[in-house]
Amino acid sequence: MRFRQFLPLIGALFTLYIIWGSTYFVIRLGVESWPPLMMAGVRFLTAGVLLLAFLFATGHRLPPLRPLLNAALIGILLLAVGNGMVTLAEHQNVPSGIAAVVVATVPLFTLCFSRLFGIATRKIEWLGIAIGLCGIVLLNSGGNLSGNPWGAIMILIGSLSWAFGSVYGSRIVLPTGMMAGAIEMVTAGIVLLLASLLTGERLTSLPTLQGFLSVGYLIVFGSIIAINAYMFLIRNTSPAIATSYAYVNPVVAVLLGTGFAGEILSPVEWVALGIIIFAVVLVTLGKYWFPARPIVTPCENKK
Repeated sequence: MRFRQFLPLIGALFTLYIIWGSTYFVIRLGVESWPPLMMAGVRFLTAGVLLLAFLFATGHRLPPLRPLLNAALIGILLLAVGNGMVTLAEHQNVPSGIAAVVVATVPLFTLCFSRLFGIATRKIEWLGIAIGLCGIVLLNSGGNLSGNPWGAIMILIGSLSWAFGSVYGSRIVLPTGMMAGAIEMVTAGIVLLLASLLTGERLTSLPTLQGFLSVGYLIVFGSIIAINAYMFLIRNTSPAIATSYAYVNPVVAVLLGTGFAGEILSPVEWVALGIIIFAVVLVTLGKYWFPARPIVTPCENKK
């Protein structure tokens, strides 16, 4: 295969590895001058409206009611609750790198929810879950999260919601192509802005230039471009490659947070980071490293 054929794949992987890994750092910059729910709502509503406008301009139409409502529900689970909780936690001074490490446990929770839906789980995957839970316990005892239990709880709720939404979304009918993402983002944006209004969030002053640039980055790169890159990978690569961002993003987020935001991780937190990433790698790639033995059934002799 020629190198040119690899360019879209390389570009999509780079997008997810770097851009999604950097969004935790950018969220941290944004919530310094934006109320958290308002910022997340503006991000997703704007991205969704822009994507819908593009789809309508290129001849697409809204899907039937059932897939539309399904996409709206997934948008609430993944984006409104999943990402909204992360944004709230970072507003509560949870370091962006630590937030990314906790979110990296999503594949572990996804595996647990898959079991509830009757999807078989192998022993090596349960081993990965056990190791990952040990990493979470260690992370919560190591400094940044131990002094901020509410921040830890919010991120865990967000991770559970994202994991459940991912599994449930694979069992229901959703709109095809980019329409699903557009509806999900619009719905999440509306829900988050309503939550912002109900909780009394107010802009006491105009957000800074850093705040506006952060939201712009999250709209264009973190939402529209990254989501389409993920969809490209799902269609053109194996699930292991497509979900490999789960153990690269925390590394990128930690490096950005410690390098540019002055975040400090304790030795225990560095160890927990390694344990959680190892657990996620084990869950996502274990079935390829240790394939299941084929089941041989003896043939009956026919007389």
